[in-house]
Amino acid sequence: MTSASQDRTSQDRAPQDGKLSFDECWDLLAASVVGRLAIIVDGHPEIFPVNFVIERRSIMFRTGGGTKLWETARESAAAFEIDGYDAGTQEAWSVTARGTTSVVDSDVEQAAADALGLEPWEPGEKSHYVRLTPQVLTGRRFKVAAPHIWSTRLEDQRRASFE
Repeated sequence: MTSASQDRTSQDRAPQDGKLSFDECWDLLAASVVGRLAIIVDGHPEIFPVNFVIERRSIMFRTGGGTKLWETARESAAAFEIDGYDAGTQEAWSVTARGTTSVVDSDVEQAAADALGLEPWEPGEKSHYVRLTPQVLTGRRFKVAAPHIWSTRLEDQRRASFE
C-alpha cells in the first residue's frame, strides 16, 4: 500500500471531526486490555486501572473485595476510558463509555469472561466479576501535533516519528 493510499485509508477511518463510529469504538475496546474505571467513592470521583474483556457488548473485569466491588455493586453510574497512540500514523485516539455497573454472580457469565482471557494482572484474590453496561459510547481520533525535536521529552511516544 502506498503512502498516499494509507493516508486516504486513515482519512476514511476517521471523519473530519474526528468522531469514531459506534463500531469503531467497540473495535478499539475489544483490541485493548487495560482501561480506567471512574466511579464515585464517598462523594468524590476515583479512577482505577483495570484489565478487562468485552463480553456481549459490555465491559467486564475482576476485582477483590474492597472499594471497587462495594461501589460497583450499587449499580451506580460509572465511566470507563481507554486511549492509545499509533506512531506509524501519528494518530491518537480515545474511547469513553458511560453506563452502570453490576456484580456478575452467574457461573455461566463468569466462565464466558474467563474464556475470553479475563485474568487478573495483580496478584491476590480477584473472585468478583463486575460488568459495566454502556448507555453512551463515544470516541475520537486525531492527528497528533509534530513533536519538537529538541524539547520533546524522551518518554514521549511521538519521538518515534524522528528516531
